[in-house]
Amino acid sequence: MSSSIFNNNSISISVSDDDPDEQGRMRVRVRRKRKKHGDQRGQTECTQLLIRWFVKYWILLVFLPAAALLIFEATRIGKKPGLAVNSGVNEMKKPGSLGNKEPISKVKELSNLNRLDPTTHVVGGVRERCLKLLPAEELEHVELPLTEESSSNLVKRLVYLSDQGTPYGAGDSTDSWQRINDTRFNLFTGHQTMDEREKSFKVNETAVIHCGFYSENGGFKISDEDKSYMQSCKVAVSTCAFGGGDDLYQPIGMSEASLKKVCYVAFWDEITLAAQELQGNKIGDDGFIGKWRIVIVKNLPFVDQRLNGKIPKMLPHRLFPHAKYSIWVDSKSQFRRDPLGVIEALLLRTNSVLAISEHGARSSVYDEAKAVVRKHKATPEEVEVQITQYRKDGLPADKRFNGRKALNEASVIVREHTNLTNMLMCLWFNEVVRFTSRDQLSFPYVLWRLKVVKNINAFPVCTRKDLVNSMGHIRKAKPLTN
Repeated sequence: MSSSIFNNNSISISVSDDDPDEQGRMRVRVRRKRKKHGDQRGQTECTQLLIRWFVKYWILLVFLPAAALLIFEATRIGKKPGLAVNSGVNEMKKPGSLGNKEPISKVKELSNLNRLDPTTHVVGGVRERCLKLLPAEELEHVELPLTEESSSNLVKRLVYLSDQGTPYGAGDSTDSWQRINDTRFNLFTGHQTMDEREKSFKVNETAVIHCGFYSENGGFKISDEDKSYMQSCKVAVSTCAFGGGDDLYQPIGMSEASLKKVCYVAFWDEITLAAQELQGNKIGDDGFIGKWRIVIVKNLPFVDQRLNGKIPKMLPHRLFPHAKYSIWVDSKSQFRRDPLGVIEALLLRTNSVLAISEHGARSSVYDEAKAVVRKHKATPEEVEVQITQYRKDGLPADKRFNGRKALNEASVIVREHTNLTNMLMCLWFNEVVRFTSRDQLSFPYVLWRLKVVKNINAFPVCTRKDLVNSMGHIRKAKPLTN
């Protein structure tokens, strides 16, 4: 009975000898879990701290390595010596040789001086040199063909108009050459009428054209001694600085053969001569400064110094009458390749008569005209006159011409002197006299009008960068005053 009552009114609790052990194990397990949770909490706090630190200072983590790399590269470039094919050939003045002190404004420009490292680009996934010259040992034995041009050329004879009268019944409408108020024609150029301009683009066996040096009284006077030197040149590299503009940069990278066969001629006026002498850059008794023969030009024909500069740039065949090849280099650049190798690579190897760089930014004459006005390189009015004439003549707005870019940059010109290329350069010169001095506008037009000139090598911009070290213009040329 009592057992029954107990069972009905009590809660049965199972008691075992193992209970204390089980409870102990439970306590141990609990303690272990608490310990594990504590470790995780510490790791989490550490991770969060690192994340917060990274978010706060990530700019420093990126900037410091980049700054260190930049400083390293700048130091390495600054200490890198100028390379040379032949140290004896390329003995040059150091950057500070133009005077005892270099202006601060020149520091950036001089960092590009005397560099001979090749310019490269990627072709088909492979990095290649932009200009592939012959090996140095082969350059010493390069022989350029100096024979007369083939009789099969379309222009067999080129005659330049002058105030002395011209043969071949060309007529002498240039008797009225006197300067007209709205043109820059003068005694040096002769006055080319619009009718003469139109006829000049017709290719005949005998071409009679204006090409500067119209009158003995037209200016651009050179001493007989310098004329004699230039008449001896078969291959010429030339530059000019009028109005005290740019400094003279010595050519580098040439072979011994080029020193024997190539003339390096720099045309200066008396303003540039005086400016350079003030910097201690004086002409030697032999007429040279380094590798350059300095030719002093007196009585420049134009007030605009840019236009005076077009004479040696576009008319080297008039200045070097016996030269077969010429290379023009703007005064803002240092020529840094072997001229014989350049002629072989850009003319002979490609079967071209003229090589000139493609324009780096634009492809159309009409786009270039807008850029010229926007950058204040010429007045809107004179650009409009030129572009209106070109539209009237039918110049297309195409961005490609003969399979290449329709716009060029003319800081480097490599060419063979043939009757046809001489004619091309004369017509180009006449256009910059008639219209604006921006020769990028007129060169495509002249090529388009002379449709027979097709073997032009329009090389890419990276090739131009390999040919020269560009320093930019140092100072503005002083205009002449009448």
